[in-house]
Amino acid sequence: MARGLRSSRPRLFVIDGSKALRSAIDAVFGTGDFVQRCRNHKERNVAGHLPRVQHEQARATLRAAWKLDAAEGMARVEQYASWLELKWPTAAASLREGLEEMFTINRLGLPSQLRRCLGTTNIIDNGHSALRDRARRVKNWQSGSMAVRWTAAAFAAISGKFRRIMGYADLWMLKAALDERDEDWCLADQAKAG
Repeated sequence: MARGLRSSRPRLFVIDGSKALRSAIDAVFGTGDFVQRCRNHKERNVAGHLPRVQHEQARATLRAAWKLDAAEGMARVEQYASWLELKWPTAAASLREGLEEMFTINRLGLPSQLRRCLGTTNIIDNGHSALRDRARRVKNWQSGSMAVRWTAAAFAAISGKFRRIMGYADLWMLKAALDERDEDWCLADQAKAG
């Protein structure tokens, strides 16, 4: 925000299930932004409540639902959660938690390649993993500035391996969906002002 990022413009936030992160988005940007929950985290969370023999079915069911439009996909996931509730109520509860935010990118009408990329936090997680690989041998961090230097050096070294995101050619569609929402907000603000 200190660098001039407009909090009034709608954005798409892709996050894991952190309640603190979700609260921070609402506090800084308001409650009207689009939030997409990481689908990989959801798969792992649900599978963590199931016996190993049920993991593949859970993965397949979720991945199939995510290919549908938002309303139908959420109905399918809710149907699956009802079935899970009979034997594994904690898995059903995990599945239902944040369900609407699992389908944000579907509601935006984005193409499948872009949905596949923006449906997870992998873009961030891969960079963090590469940073951990480079910094794991350091046993004695002398100061905070040393950690910052190592982080900057590691990201500079691994940045050459970064690739374009899948569906990058369709990012204009995300911008158009957000711009449409921005126009709606501006009209609502004008109506409030009289």
